[in-house]
Amino acid sequence: MTWHLDEDDVRAYAQGELTPPLLWSADTHLAACAACRAVLAEAADPDALDAGWERLDAELDAPRPGFLETLLMRLGVADHTARLLAATPVLRRSWLASVVLLLLTTVGVVYSADSPTLFLALAPMLPLAGVALSYGPALDPTYEMAVVSPVHGFRLLMIRTLAVLVAGLGLNGLATLALPAYGLRALAWLLPALALTAASLALTARLGPVLAPLLVGGAWLALLVSAEAAKSGTDSQLAPFTAAGQGVSAAVAALAVGLLFLVRDRFDVFHRSAV
Repeated sequence: MTWHLDEDDVRAYAQGELTPPLLWSADTHLAACAACRAVLAEAADPDALDAGWERLDAELDAPRPGFLETLLMRLGVADHTARLLAATPVLRRSWLASVVLLLLTTVGVVYSADSPTLFLALAPMLPLAGVALSYGPALDPTYEMAVVSPVHGFRLLMIRTLAVLVAGLGLNGLATLALPAYGLRALAWLLPALALTAASLALTARLGPVLAPLLVGGAWLALLVSAEAAKSGTDSQLAPFTAAGQGVSAAVAALAVGLLFLVRDRFDVFHRSAV
């Protein structure tokens, strides 16, 4: 090495004050000159050096956002909200694959039995199950991360519920397209699905995220059994899927949404007490 960096330049380099083109020459020279690197080590601030290594370690150890999280952030969603949405259990491939398989099987049964009753009975249960799996310490494996996030309990529930509804109703809608012979009758699951989900959310504030959907789901099954027993003929529709039944579902959904709004503050209490 026929030349070395001036000590003043080395100190300026260590403090981040050296400017191009001398900065570029210093970078190239330091990579090949052990003597100048020794001078740089003496001139560098050890605290700043340690802080730099810590930032590098943190950056290397930080989890890389997945496709869904990256897409949400590019759409303007805050990073912590995008992470909570991406971590929603019902958006995992295993859950989505199970739902798709279940819907395909149900559609196959509909064609075999020449009746959409099974599909109409099952479809409202899927968003309900998704909500149950998406909130609360008992079923959500990312609940601790959600608790320490800068999000209120009610807002967290709404974020997760939105993810559930988009995924669940979207898959149900695709399955409905496979039943064109039944026309609008194949959409009779939509209002009951909204009613069950809203009722479960309204009851969650008092009963918790496990018991509430279990009771609502049990009530739905009991209603279907009662409607089947009260059916006047083999070709008649079950009461929940008639025009009157659809009206009742819409009314239940509206009442449940109103009740949910009134009890929204209870979710923050539940959110803290579950920690």
